[in-house]
Amino acid sequence: MCLIIFSLGQHPDFPLLVAANRDEFHQRPTAAMDWWSQPDLLAGRDLKSGGTWLAIDRAGQVAAVTNVREGTPEMGRHSRGELPVRALTTETDTLQARLTAQQDLYSGFNLVKLSPLDHGHGWYYSNRDAHPGRHLHRGSYGLSNHLLQSPWPKLLRLRNAVASTLADPSIRPTGQLHAQLIEQLQDPTPAPDHVLPDTGVGLETERFLSSPFIVGPHYGTRATTIVTVRRDGEITVTEQAWTPQGQPGDHRQFCWQREPLI
Repeated sequence: MCLIIFSLGQHPDFPLLVAANRDEFHQRPTAAMDWWSQPDLLAGRDLKSGGTWLAIDRAGQVAAVTNVREGTPEMGRHSRGELPVRALTTETDTLQARLTAQQDLYSGFNLVKLSPLDHGHGWYYSNRDAHPGRHLHRGSYGLSNHLLQSPWPKLLRLRNAVASTLADPSIRPTGQLHAQLIEQLQDPTPAPDHVLPDTGVGLETERFLSSPFIVGPHYGTRATTIVTVRRDGEITVTEQAWTPQGQPGDHRQFCWQREPLI
């Protein structure tokens, strides 16, 4: 997962909204989003390492991980794909203590855990942050392959687009909102050279990775995921898969009900 935009308490009907693109090598074996039997989570599955990039539990909590882009990354002994599962099955304080003690087990990562309760709140942890572990409150946030809210061009563009969509006072069916967000995340516009970050991968690669939606024969955006939790308790998750040519592939949608949110 390489671009996550999320909104906490920014819309009266949707205390939690997540819109994310997963960028990955096309040859990496992957199972589409579905319910896991153990633990009871909705997630796609990385068939190489066994983990996931984004998961949702029955209560509407979402956990997702991104890699930290580093020019010469060191391979971690544990897969970062286990982190979203740990986040949804472990108390946050306990997980933070364990991750702090085990930071070197993983390559660079960002992890978010988001909840629709109390008008939306969250938690963010990165083993590349000088002060890892912080609680998040109402607001619009963006996360890519650097620290939370790093002003990368594609992050700013998508965060602003999603915020504008949520600021629209018109009431839309959930399906229409999901379709609009998927269209926004399918933005192939590259950033100008003068605003590109320097993450040690070279200018040509920085250009290629600078668009919110990446199309390439070997590496690119493989799935877009939208999660909304309504105040009335409706939870809707849409996953749109993409081919190496950027064309729509498998489309899945899941919807269930939890108790209404106060």
